[in-house]
Amino acid sequence: AVIIMLMGALVHAAAVIMRGVAAQRVPWGNMYEFCTTGALVVVAVYLVALIFRDLRFVGTLVSGLALIMMCAATISFATPVGHLKPALQSYWLVIHVSIAVLASGVFTITFAMAVLQLVQTRREQRILNGKSGGWAFMRLVPSAQALENFAFRLNALAFVMWTFTLAAGAIWASQAWGRYWGWDPKETAALVTWLIYGAYLHARVTRSWRGSRSAWLLILGFVAVIFTYLGNLFFGGLHSYA
Repeated sequence: AVIIMLMGALVHAAAVIMRGVAAQRVPWGNMYEFCTTGALVVVAVYLVALIFRDLRFVGTLVSGLALIMMCAATISFATPVGHLKPALQSYWLVIHVSIAVLASGVFTITFAMAVLQLVQTRREQRILNGKSGGWAFMRLVPSAQALENFAFRLNALAFVMWTFTLAAGAIWASQAWGRYWGWDPKETAALVTWLIYGAYLHARVTRSWRGSRSAWLLILGFVAVIFTYLGNLFFGGLHSYA
């Protein structure tokens, strides 16, 4: 399964690179390009993480989320190769968006871990109560505590990257629109996402928010990440480049 995913990632990377060559710029200037590149980054982050830790147990969820992103790009956001809008013609497009995509890739993996943590917690409780453990494949998944601890470390890294994303976005906004912050829907959603993950890190360290509560908070944070990228489609704003 890992080999098949690696083969798919190589073909996917070739497609993204060819899109960039055709456009003669970085291939994330609209929602189609962002979704396709984002799906590639999610898979790439997962494959790189496999080098340092056996995370094969989240492979199905990661590949499933990447597939959803690619289907959304093809069905809903298909966009011909074209020039960028003036506001996007900046080197900040490379810095700001690339870090945001990388952070989102890490958040996707921790979201998958949070889901598995909830399932594993329920399974462990059933076993303690003398009942069947349920799905047999969950025996291959680490304990709920191990999932929670590793997700926490990954989220600490992704939170730093998301903080940089906000700062870089503010600098870019000042250059493009003459103000650092304007409460644009995407800007506001990005700030809410930052607050949720910040609250998660703070609560887990200082308030001992562990177990299922921390997992649900991570799931809420990932919902905020999704809304950050798709909210402008419904509420408009200066970030509507699709």
